[in-house]
Amino acid sequence: MTMIRTTTMIALLLLAGCAARAPRLADVAAPTQRPPVILISVDGLRADYLTRGVTPNISALAASGVRATAMRPSFPSLTFPNHYTLVTGMRPDNHGIVNNTMEDPRIPGVRFSLSNRAAVEDPRWWNEAEPIWVTAEKAGLKTATMFWPGSEAAIHGVRPTQWLPFDGKLPNSDRVAQILAWVDQPARPAFMTLYLDTVDHDGHEFGPDAPETVKALAEVDAQIGALVAGLKARSVAANIVLVSDHGMASVAPERVVRLDLTVPAGSFRTVSTGAVAGLEPMPGQGAVLASALKRPHPHMTCWPRGAIPARLHYGHNPRVPSFVCLAQPGWMILDRGPSEDKALGGMHGYDPAAPEMAASFVAAGPAFRPGTVVAPFDNVDVYPVLTRLLGITPLPSDGKDRLAQAILR
Repeated sequence: MTMIRTTTMIALLLLAGCAARAPRLADVAAPTQRPPVILISVDGLRADYLTRGVTPNISALAASGVRATAMRPSFPSLTFPNHYTLVTGMRPDNHGIVNNTMEDPRIPGVRFSLSNRAAVEDPRWWNEAEPIWVTAEKAGLKTATMFWPGSEAAIHGVRPTQWLPFDGKLPNSDRVAQILAWVDQPARPAFMTLYLDTVDHDGHEFGPDAPETVKALAEVDAQIGALVAGLKARSVAANIVLVSDHGMASVAPERVVRLDLTVPAGSFRTVSTGAVAGLEPMPGQGAVLASALKRPHPHMTCWPRGAIPARLHYGHNPRVPSFVCLAQPGWMILDRGPSEDKALGGMHGYDPAAPEMAASFVAAGPAFRPGTVVAPFDNVDVYPVLTRLLGITPLPSDGKDRLAQAILR
């Protein structure tokens, strides 16, 4: 009887031990969910804006994670080309969004522009590359995009699980609230984007050093703080990557190169103007236009499409105009004099090497090495970081893995 009782007690103790260990074994066996990745674009956030003392929340993210002294945009340093570069790892000449305003001989009669809703939603303009949300969706991950350029088109037939058409009037607070609403969903998206454009808007209208721009910067920083606080309240440890697409340079009406006073009348038509201009010759005027643009100009340099300096990685895509002219930073190229009611205080699109074009990069979250500061790098290197965070296989790109190796745990 004593032996039977002893054996029974040992069996009960073994069963109790198994029961006590079962939850831990189940936890180990259960699949682990990666922290969500939130890619934030603060359009026009010049690198040195973060030293102005009005961005405590962005600075706190940088202190807890990673910051770059600067990030070099791709040429041209414009909004749509660089946003698509950030999510594809390809330079504009390779992903096809070569300007905010462009033409394609394969899509005759259509001019792509930010205001052309039909073109923005037409996948033919975007299909030369595959953005990370498409790759993620193909890998079975849910994605959600808040206004990121390209996300309104069914690229290669795929859209984000959730997306919204761009509405410039939607307050930044509502945009942040939408991200938190997505976070609250039972099937939380693995990848989300947030786009904030007020710093760029006021930088254009008033100039990069204007009080209005500083105020917009402080307001955006407050919204970043609200997002971080909302994640903390939900106990969500997200990997946040905050970037900008370009910087901003001061401009003035007196610093304008007028093409109508520089190039023979009737020899050209403009595809785009601003910091970088695209020109097409009128029929039979190619030689005349080439000769006029070849002449030295103190504030503008022009090249035929095939002769653009190699360091700019630009000019092979058929969407690049026949002639490309680049203004000296602080100057603009217009086909006529500037309109007094549309005078601008700031512009971008210049040589990516210009200090005024330097963009921002800040990242924080469980995947990042805290207290890391990295030297300036090309923005094509952001894409490999994002694919690593999501655990998906990157597509071939112009980006290198060196940034990911330097900043990820």
